[in-house]
Parts: sequence; structure tokens; C-alpha cells
Amino acid sequence: MMRTFTTRDGSIWMPSYLTSIDSKTCIGCCRCFKVCSRDVMHLHGDEDDDFDGKLNRMIMVVDDAGRCIGCGACGRVCPKNCQTHVAADELAT
Repeated sequence: MMRTFTTRDGSIWMPSYLTSIDSKTCIGCCRCFKVCSRDVMHLHGDEDDDFDGKLNRMIMVVDDAGRCIGCGACGRVCPKNCQTHVAADELAT
């Protein structure tokens, strides 16, 4: 059964939820974090890029994908296109 989503004016709309961020592509610019009002992600040190005990690189990680409302703002501001978003009708319920 396909669920229908609408905006306030009744227009059909399909939310696209953030499901992951590619740690190899993310540059940790925090643009997505700044536009997200739902605390879906946070800046984190990348342990795979550890050099002499010091973190060389910070990346964004998804904290709580369930808090995402599917607005897509984070994807629109990402300069590296490193996020994966999945349309609501493709997610398992």
C-alpha cells in the first residue's frame, strides 16, 4: 500500500529521508548540520584517519535517522553530495 503525503496546500509531496552519510566523501563542513532542526546528525572524528593519536579529519555521522522529517535541506546544501536519501515510499514500514 502506497502512502500519500501532502503539503499544507494539498499538493502531493514525497519525503526523502536521510539514511546515511559517506564517510569517505564527507568533508565535515557542517552545512547539513546547520540547516537540520531535528538533531539527525553530528560532527564526529574519523577513527580510520588517525595519525599519531590525533584525529586529522572530522566528518558528519547520522545519529538518529528516525528523527529525519524528509525535507531534504541537508542534501541541498551539501557541497560533496555525500548523503544517501531514500523516498518514503521505498522505506520498509
